[in-house]
Amino acid sequence: MTTNRREFIKVGIAAMASLGVGELIRLSPGELPAAERLPTRKRREGKPGQPKTPHDYSKATKITSVCLNCSTVCGIVGYVIDGKLVKLAGNPEDPNNEKHLCAKGQAGISTVDYPERLLYPLRRVGKRGEGLWKRITWEDAYREIADRIGKYIAAGTPEQVAVHYGRSRISDVVDRFMSAVGSPVVINHRALCSLNKRAANYASLGDTDWETVDAERTKYLLNFGSNFYEAHQGHLHFLRRVVRGRFDNGAKLVTFDVRLSNTAGRSDEWYAPFPGTEGAVALAMAHVIVRENEVDRGFLDDWANLSIAEIRDMLAEYTPAWAEKTSGVPAKDIERIAIEFARCRPVCAAFTNRGSHAHYNGFNNDRAVILLNALVGSIGKPGGYCYGEADAVSYPPPAPVPPKLKKRTDLEDPPEYPLCNFWQKMKVGQLAYDYIRAKRALVQVYLTYTLASPTTWPEGRTLAVEVLKSEELIPFHACSDIVYSETAHYADMILPDATYLERWGLDSRNNYELIPYKTLRQPLVPPPAECVSYADVLIELGKRLGPDVAKYFDFADHEAYVRHQCQNIPAGDAESGFDYMKKHGVWFDASQPKGYEIFNRPLSEKKLADTRTDEKTGVIYQKDALGKETAIGVMIAGRARQGFKTPSRKFEIHSPTVIEQSAKVHIPDDGLPRYVQIPAHDHLPADRFILTTFKWNVHTQGRTAPQKFLTEIVHYNPLWINAETARRLGIRTGDLVDITTYRPKGHTHRPTGEALGTLRVAVFVTEGIHPRVLAMSNSLGHRYGGRVATANRGPRPKNPSFDEKIIAEDSDLAETLWWDKEDAGAGPGFNVNAILPIQPSPVTGMQSWFDTVCAIRKVEA
Repeated sequence: MTTNRREFIKVGIAAMASLGVGELIRLSPGELPAAERLPTRKRREGKPGQPKTPHDYSKATKITSVCLNCSTVCGIVGYVIDGKLVKLAGNPEDPNNEKHLCAKGQAGISTVDYPERLLYPLRRVGKRGEGLWKRITWEDAYREIADRIGKYIAAGTPEQVAVHYGRSRISDVVDRFMSAVGSPVVINHRALCSLNKRAANYASLGDTDWETVDAERTKYLLNFGSNFYEAHQGHLHFLRRVVRGRFDNGAKLVTFDVRLSNTAGRSDEWYAPFPGTEGAVALAMAHVIVRENEVDRGFLDDWANLSIAEIRDMLAEYTPAWAEKTSGVPAKDIERIAIEFARCRPVCAAFTNRGSHAHYNGFNNDRAVILLNALVGSIGKPGGYCYGEADAVSYPPPAPVPPKLKKRTDLEDPPEYPLCNFWQKMKVGQLAYDYIRAKRALVQVYLTYTLASPTTWPEGRTLAVEVLKSEELIPFHACSDIVYSETAHYADMILPDATYLERWGLDSRNNYELIPYKTLRQPLVPPPAECVSYADVLIELGKRLGPDVAKYFDFADHEAYVRHQCQNIPAGDAESGFDYMKKHGVWFDASQPKGYEIFNRPLSEKKLADTRTDEKTGVIYQKDALGKETAIGVMIAGRARQGFKTPSRKFEIHSPTVIEQSAKVHIPDDGLPRYVQIPAHDHLPADRFILTTFKWNVHTQGRTAPQKFLTEIVHYNPLWINAETARRLGIRTGDLVDITTYRPKGHTHRPTGEALGTLRVAVFVTEGIHPRVLAMSNSLGHRYGGRVATANRGPRPKNPSFDEKIIAEDSDLAETLWWDKEDAGAGPGFNVNAILPIQPSPVTGMQSWFDTVCAIRKVEA
């Protein structure tokens, strides 16, 4: 092995371009920019580059697709000239973003020809995490993975095969593959993203997604912790409609956020409550609205599952004076805003995002905010708090479909958090590595896809890396990725993925036009070298796992799978629904009415056939083919209505489900939205602060740092600190501080309150933050991912094996990557997630990102 290393190691990712099968290559962070660096003076004083020739877009082929540089899912059009993707723009036919595209969307073009892309399948050589690899063929990769999975299928333990992914947008294929294998262990990132928010919507109105605020028709917007000017599930879609609502419709925007975000700074009023007290403010507003009788009695009488008197009793203790003491928001402002909001009813909406729900008490925070909409009758109304409905068109996958699995494990369904998977598979993924380490579930074959867990997960650089490095805990790990990520570094096999601009898939998000729609992701250019979409990898593996599994993959590839899904889409001006989607990129039925008051829609005589109405509750039940009764509606004022998709078919202020599920883990709960004090924040010592994180509008978790156009804009993330706090501590902008974090308290993971870790960071002093809060953006501080992500300027290695015909070198990375520290730049930023503790919130399991208690100490020069 020593001789091989001396003789055959190719230093740097660039060597992979024409690396021969069986040849060795080293991929390690210190050796990525392998060759000589251009002297700074020579680079900056050299001859100017050649002027760029503008593209002639009249010669371009335009191809529609869908963006995935964040989770918003915008329709796009790619401009391809001579086989090269030269421009991305918004798809004017997409009902959400129309022709508009944000910076992230336009910058995605750099993912295709990133000079340090993974191009070939690689197999680990030597110790895991050493960074030594050899090239293998795809057939070698398929055979080894299939043999390993087949071993556990044959042994009757398929649950020892796990798929762990980040933002995939191919979950249907992943689920199909794992169901065919017989393993329920598909771990997603929902508990790190939107679990509490979704759970609050489920508990209140039975919806399966985030709200779809009808912002352009509204008169008043109450925003609790949503930063839609920068980072939001509906980002550009929602932002454009808020702007229209404010400037065309005169709507007022009031924001509650601990930090002066771009959204807060563009609001009519901004308040910085103490972290996690957003629910206290919302409950106090509800108190005022009910006290002043500024409610929609018609909605509450018909649709709420509590009476006005019961609601008044529930809110009695939540006075504005109490909320001021709890949150720091003045009682007089709470009173005024509540009345302003209610008097705009029903053309108003209160909504949330991670700022309110990513807390220990976030589930109830968001239930309290949703309650405000019920009190004023704005749910489902024009200009109000709207939500989606099921699409009338089905998108069936190819038959046969694998049966649903009844098997469960603690890894994907932790009993400590009974609401995490009660309504929808939302998985408490941040606990996965701890459970694997504790051997609560055995994982023999670990497949990861777009998973940057060591970089972006809590305790990623400690717990996640410890488990990923252990060949005892994870005997085999195959990672699919586009660049050499930190997850890939700790794998046994690397599978080079296609970018979202090079693969297929059906996709959709909330349609802010309130009509269900579907978009088609299709390749704008073919993937380079031997890169393969992970959906196609799973399909190929399925074909190799014996007849019992292969029968579910009796189709050519992912394109054929998607073609089948499009069979019910009207062909319109094309030969088939699939061809229509390829041409237009999106389909929806514009003749359908907007999804207002879905709950109030009548049930037809046909739907009422063979139903039973409960005399006491008015709930209408219908038996399925197996004889099981399901609620399909409710009687309101003598009329059969669709109702909400809750057990009572009404808006549930009181939730028996929450009572039942909380009792399973011995947590008393009365089923009402209430304020819960965050245990770690109770009697917080004067020298402790709350650490919060945020996203810039040009970055998305761990996947955008290698994109030069985005990282050039934001590559540095100092720690925000309040000006008065900084003065008291003798800290100025640019100073270095050590920030130490502590574990949580209460009903959560490892609630010891002990110190977790320390990170040395630079400081940014500002008045735009709560005095007891420190804030740092995530998405930066990468150790891997190439020169852009690691701020490491220099040319690719001079290596005869490099083939310029596949992906050419980028002179920007060699010569003008000016944030390299060796050129007096700021460097790659700081990885704050490394010192954030795993802290799932009670019952639901949502990661309490914004509860971390910390201390800071100035580093003396």
